[in-house]
Amino acid sequence: MAVRRKQFAVIGLGRFGCSVARTLARAGVDVLAVDKDEARVQDIAPEVTHAVQGDTTDEAVLTSLGLRNFDVVIVAIGADMQASILTTLMLKDLGVPYIVAKAATEPHARVLEKVGADRVVRPESEMGERVAHSLTDVNLMDYIELAPGFSVVEIVSPKESHGKSLKQLDWGARLGVNIVAIRRGTAVKAACGAEDVIEPGDVLVAVGPDDKIRRIEHGEF
Repeated sequence: MAVRRKQFAVIGLGRFGCSVARTLARAGVDVLAVDKDEARVQDIAPEVTHAVQGDTTDEAVLTSLGLRNFDVVIVAIGADMQASILTTLMLKDLGVPYIVAKAATEPHARVLEKVGADRVVRPESEMGERVAHSLTDVNLMDYIELAPGFSVVEIVSPKESHGKSLKQLDWGARLGVNIVAIRRGTAVKAACGAEDVIEPGDVLVAVGPDDKIRRIEHGEF
């Protein structure tokens, strides 16, 4: 039986929303991108699973998108605080299982929490968290939390993996961690295959549970 791919929706395609949508798409999950600006939708359409133009402050639009069936919905609406709050509230009412909402200010963050956001992010503050992760773990290059306990990270390949193929390591089956890309110098290989061999200096883009990724970082596999 085929494993269902995780489904994410990103509402609001400003700089932050587009960055999240593209990162998720590169991680190999299904991504629905939504914005009321048709030009932004057309710009990102080739890079995501689906892209839709619509005003998410309209409950009928949200309902038609079937967002209650998605694993995570990210509300990345920028300057329009009212639209951000109303969209988050309606998503909660629709039964979306996990809502991540971007806040511009601390008061905005508190309101989003009160209306039902499961996680509120402030990109400037979150950058500090990512820098902290990179400073406290020598092998960790970048870190983006997709859902609680589940992240996409860039890690320097541990020496224990050098000279071995992804098939030999079998991290997907054994640990639930998938390598979706390998960066070698300035070249990036996406859609990695089982026969790809890891070399010293490779940077691995890994998606999976945080605790299992941490094991790989430290060569404990």
